Amino acid sequence: MAVRIRLTRMGRRHRAFYRLGAFDARSQRDGRCIEKLGTYDPNAADGGVELNEERVRYWLSVGAQPTETARSLLKKKGLL
Repeated sequence: MAVRIRLTRMGRRHRAFYRLGAFDARSQRDGRCIEKLGTYDPNAADGGVELNEERVRYWLSVGAQPTETARSLLKKKGLL
């Protein structure tokens, strides 16, 4: 099973926030995730990225591939 680390959109119209999670690569964007890894709020003043770093490292170590947006967030937090 190919695993991707990607974002899923939450929140309301014009006030979105995102959850970062480990997903089966074949699932839909807002489909069921294997594990929730953190959140990203682009409207927050402090950058808005909160991650469970231990679990993100685990998923990366077993071969999960982050999407481009998720990769940029992980770089921002120093995990890549």
